[in-house]
Amino acid sequence: MGRIAVGLEYLGGAYVGWQSQPTRPSVQGCLEAALAKVADAPVSVICAGRTDAGVHARGQVAHFDTAARRSMRAWVLGVNTELPRDISVTWAQPVPAHFHARYSAEARTYRYLILNRRARGGLWERRATWVHRPLDARAMAAAAALLEGEHDFSAFRAAECQARSPVRRLERLSVQREHAWVTIEVTANAFLHHMVRNIAGLLIAIGKGDAPAGWAAEVLAGRDRRLAAPTAPAEGLYLWSVRYPEAFVLPAPLEAPAAR
Repeated sequence: MGRIAVGLEYLGGAYVGWQSQPTRPSVQGCLEAALAKVADAPVSVICAGRTDAGVHARGQVAHFDTAARRSMRAWVLGVNTELPRDISVTWAQPVPAHFHARYSAEARTYRYLILNRRARGGLWERRATWVHRPLDARAMAAAAALLEGEHDFSAFRAAECQARSPVRRLERLSVQREHAWVTIEVTANAFLHHMVRNIAGLLIAIGKGDAPAGWAAEVLAGRDRRLAAPTAPAEGLYLWSVRYPEAFVLPAPLEAPAAR
């Protein structure tokens, strides 16, 4: 029995999220079905981050155990033949038995993409969040700086979040504007349920001028989800990359100009 890690990219609009459900399509369900055909045996996969319904991934990582003997090229090409067109395995690599896609990860990075212009984007339907009101990216960046570091993020967790502790460490939270695009990027050791989308919702409200940048610190200190901004839509969110110890030598995700 050997352990194999794979890299994945997918558009999440057609799926209930990563996790398998009995009657609705999921990324995990599609991947396990495709792997089972190539392995000629049932396969169970574990991922780095369970993305929600409508959330995309550029750098998802998963692992599985199998007794099947296949080349890494066969895993990639064979599985992709069986997958829907909006899910793709980008690489496959044997890993040690102690590698774990979730627990071996040192940090995860998400990007939230906002198309900020008066006209909605036809090419970006279900791939970015459209905000027609002008956003002040500088105010958003100032607010983001107040959330960096280790804090109790109770104000940014969903009611159904099952994490034992609301404390997380944000290594970096940035906001950048490039023409009509505003990008929020956040890196942390781990995230609470809906945490990134809740942070994005708060930063968007501040960018619109509905509240000053300092409101971010007030919401954080209040630890009350009911006093924060609405959750931002799922379609703007991408699991961008996952960082592992260098000893595993895993490939980096392919840079994607169409998903900047």
